[in-house]
Amino acid sequence: MKNVSFISLILGFASLVTACKPGINPQVKTTSAITQKLETRYKMLLDYPVDSMSMPRSMNIKTLEIRKVPSKDWTSGFFAGNLWQLYRLTGDSKYKEQAQKWTPFSKKESVNSNSHDVGFKVFCSFGEALKVENKKEYEAVIIKGAETLCIRFNPKVGSIRSWDFNKEIWDYPVIIDNMMNLELLFEASKLSGNNKYRDVAIQHANTTLKNHFRKDNSCYHVIDYNPTTGEVKKKTTLQGYNDDSVWARGQGWAVYGFTMSYRYTKDPAYLKQAEATAKFFMTNKNLPEDGIPYWDFKDTSIPNAARDVSAAMVMASALYELYGYTKNDTYLAFADKMMASVQTDKYILDTTIKAPFLFDHSTGNWPKHDEIDEPIIYADYYFLEALIKVQRLKGSK
Repeated sequence: MKNVSFISLILGFASLVTACKPGINPQVKTTSAITQKLETRYKMLLDYPVDSMSMPRSMNIKTLEIRKVPSKDWTSGFFAGNLWQLYRLTGDSKYKEQAQKWTPFSKKESVNSNSHDVGFKVFCSFGEALKVENKKEYEAVIIKGAETLCIRFNPKVGSIRSWDFNKEIWDYPVIIDNMMNLELLFEASKLSGNNKYRDVAIQHANTTLKNHFRKDNSCYHVIDYNPTTGEVKKKTTLQGYNDDSVWARGQGWAVYGFTMSYRYTKDPAYLKQAEATAKFFMTNKNLPEDGIPYWDFKDTSIPNAARDVSAAMVMASALYELYGYTKNDTYLAFADKMMASVQTDKYILDTTIKAPFLFDHSTGNWPKHDEIDEPIIYADYYFLEALIKVQRLKGSK
């Protein structure tokens, strides 16, 4: 693999930003000091000790205590994925060697039918590994994970069940996040030649398209179904400000999920919804000038509400792909805006903090007062994924 230095990569990104439409991009330029700061943070991932029970998830920014999780946690695949992506970006074999050590820890999740997040856990680790090393063992884990995820599909509802907890609150909850797990199913069909997984993914996407969106094209977090009749019982939230609020990361999951589903199906309805929700996000009156959203667009404490870098990075990655299909410069410019914003001292975690994270100011679960305004692993994952997409776009030009 060609060795691309982060200096040239990030400075090249700065050139891409300044080339976009005036008036859309922030007055931010990537300097060599910022680039060096990012490179220092990247290398800290190599120093994190390998331990199957200690996947880094987030960090309490006040105490600097790292939250470590086992493979069953929905975020467990991201750290290995970050290492694989860093290898793809740099060609530095040290990242690949570390990724090879971390990836196997998620393998057992391919048979864990108690979780709807098989996709996050398996595809963000083994899926990234397969992009680098074409190994049958990686393919087998992905296909097995897809088979396991299909166990949670109810044909009457037309969706994959999300949570099994809080059964006194809902009967058959389906969350917008679940759109992200469909990539595992689509890829498994490509690898195996078995359309079963693709069919389940399409049915889930169609049901989500039908029931999850409001008239303004924002999306609910949770739809609760009657598992016997398939009827919608209620539209609610778990991680948003309230049932009628607009959870920022949920909007990112929606745009990303339907853009990705369009990639595999070319169904114009998916592309239309992705564009509509992207527009809602980009033009929202409560979106800060730098493009990094508050954790919920309807938090009554705005402008003093916590930001969510993870929501911005999910959206940025989605918008780069959406631009690839539509050639709408608005998507490219807005993604560039968010990417340039996070590559500043305001958001990059200070290099004096020794931890395997890149950015501060993400918000995990505000209603539970959990992971508020701190580094969270998946913000880094989607930032690195977005950088890879930037490289691809520049190469195509």
